[in-house]
Amino acid sequence: MLAVCLAMLETKQDQRRFTRLFEAYERKIYALALRILGDQTRAEDAAQQTWLQLLRSWERVSALPWKETEGYVVTAAKNCALDILRADRRTTAFPEDWDPPAREECQAEYDYLVSLIRALPESYRRVLEMKCVEEQTNREIARRLGIKESTVAVRILRGRTMLRERLEKEGYTYEAV
Repeated sequence: MLAVCLAMLETKQDQRRFTRLFEAYERKIYALALRILGDQTRAEDAAQQTWLQLLRSWERVSALPWKETEGYVVTAAKNCALDILRADRRTTAFPEDWDPPAREECQAEYDYLVSLIRALPESYRRVLEMKCVEEQTNREIARRLGIKESTVAVRILRGRTMLRERLEKEGYTYEAV
C-alpha cells in the first residue's frame, strides 16, 4: 500500500512526509478500524480507504503541524470505518433461495460458481454478485451500496482472488488471457 501511495505523490519531500505518517499511524489506523468493524478484512479495507482519503486531502494534511496530524488521521480512519458500517446497513442480501439466470449450456458450471460466490464473506459476495451476476459497472455498484468506486474495485479484486484460490484448491487452473 505504501508504494502505491508514494507513487501518487509528486515531490520527494511529500514522499518522505507521507512515509513518516504511514510508519507512525499504520497500526493505529488498522486497530481503530478493527475495533469499529470487528472484522479483519473490512478493517483492512477501511485502513486502505483512510490512506487514499489522506492522499486526496494531501495539501491539507501536509500543511498541518506534525503534532496535529494524529487527530486528523484518527478522525479520517474513524470516518472510513463508519462509512463501511453505514454501507453494510444499506445493503440487502439476496435471499438464499434466489436463482440467478444462467445460460443453459453452462448451467452446472454457472451453478457451481454461484455457490462459490455465495460462500464468500458478505462484503465481497454482494459486490461480486452485482458485478458478475447482475453485470453492473463499478460505478453502479458503488452508487447502490453507498461506497467508493475504489472500494468496489478492491473488493472485486479480493473476491476474485478468493474464488480463484478456492478453484485452484479443487484442481482447476487459471490462465490470464
